[in-house]
Amino acid sequence: MKTYIGWDIGGAHLKAVLLDAECTVLAAKQVYCPLWLGLAQLDAAITQVLAEFNAHQHVVTMTGELADIFASRQQGVTEIAQLLSTKLQGEVRYYAGKQQFVDAAMVTECWSDIASMNWLASVQFVAQNVACAMFVDIGSTTTDIACIHDAMPMVKGLTDAERMQCDELVYTGVVRTPLMAVTRQIKFGNKVSHVAAEYFATAADVYTLSGELPLDDNAAATADGADKSMTSCARRIARMVGCDVTDAPLNTWQDLALQFKQQQVNQIKQAMQNQLSQLKDRNNLQVIGAGAGSFLVAEIAAQLNYPYREVTDFIVAKHVNLKKLASVCFPAYAVAFLAVKSSKATS
Repeated sequence: MKTYIGWDIGGAHLKAVLLDAECTVLAAKQVYCPLWLGLAQLDAAITQVLAEFNAHQHVVTMTGELADIFASRQQGVTEIAQLLSTKLQGEVRYYAGKQQFVDAAMVTECWSDIASMNWLASVQFVAQNVACAMFVDIGSTTTDIACIHDAMPMVKGLTDAERMQCDELVYTGVVRTPLMAVTRQIKFGNKVSHVAAEYFATAADVYTLSGELPLDDNAAATADGADKSMTSCARRIARMVGCDVTDAPLNTWQDLALQFKQQQVNQIKQAMQNQLSQLKDRNNLQVIGAGAGSFLVAEIAAQLNYPYREVTDFIVAKHVNLKKLASVCFPAYAVAFLAVKSSKATS
């Protein structure tokens, strides 16, 4: 049976999902891939995936062109595609947004349609399953928000620049986001403290201390390069308010983590409310969550009094754990799913 690998090449992670011709998930994998350190990182990550996956067709989406090793996004798309041409065997196609799929020969011409379009693949998949929804994918670094009406995406922006201007792309996530980017002030004990403008701690420290981020979803390096234990997370978060971890018991730093969580929730919630305010009909709206931070989407949906569903409800997989991993790697799953459907429609 023909198989497909959906690839989502990010700036910090490589995500891959293997589907069969019936769109059943056979395997899924996320590999930490700090692309800003060079294309060798991507080369090694692809090799790691290919050691476990085998497919007849590859479909690619990406955001990695934003990595600062590239002088421009165009250069990033082109050089990533050139690397893939040396690594992937069989047919390789690229997701180009509204143009759907293009082959490798079209990458140079269509680079702007390929760049950072992974979110649209996700929205197009959800729109085939839910007619009226707000789709929210909270990943390690960013949050994508898109409304769906009459089974069609209802978005204002297509490019990152456009989406950042209308709250459809929020640069905050549950792993890599520096806490200094979450808020400038934080409640600490009975006082309000300024937050250190230093890369001392990340959102992963917050959600490790809150118990909401499994280690499997936390592949990125820590701010100080140390381990991801509760004590180390507490040490890093204590530095955000000028303290040592020994200055207070662990529950103090867990409470501080919850304060940072609330600030991040407020930021995402406000962006979601901005989108909701522009919808004329919200009576049958459902909130659909995906990504490593889907637990936050569920929490916000409850606060806004909208029914919530995990995107895993629409994913067919051999095992429950594969459904969860496919949700974490959701754009890779979505682009593979769309490719399977496209192949069937043209055959």
